[in-house]
Amino acid sequence: MDAADNDLTPVQWATIRDAWGGCAYCGATDSSLQRDCVLPLSRGGRYTVQNVVPACRSCNASKSNDEVTRWLRRKRLDERAFLLRHREVLTLLTAQP
Repeated sequence: MDAADNDLTPVQWATIRDAWGGCAYCGATDSSLQRDCVLPLSRGGRYTVQNVVPACRSCNASKSNDEVTRWLRRKRLDERAFLLRHREVLTLLTAQP
């Protein structure tokens, strides 16, 4: 994959983790967080600020390459809360210089 399609820097990843404060899906804070692509790589997603959220190992493995809203519904997680928070975090990240 080209670098332009995967432009997430270590500083950006740290900022994303801090902004979410835990797993973007279930809120878990007691485990190490992994980079998860909201739109999976297998579906055209990339490791970019707009597409990466922190996920606990359990959520990341369970979601796999599923479409995020379908997976959230299947797991009975709060789809609306995730989508609103994702938008808030993206607004925060894109407002920074």
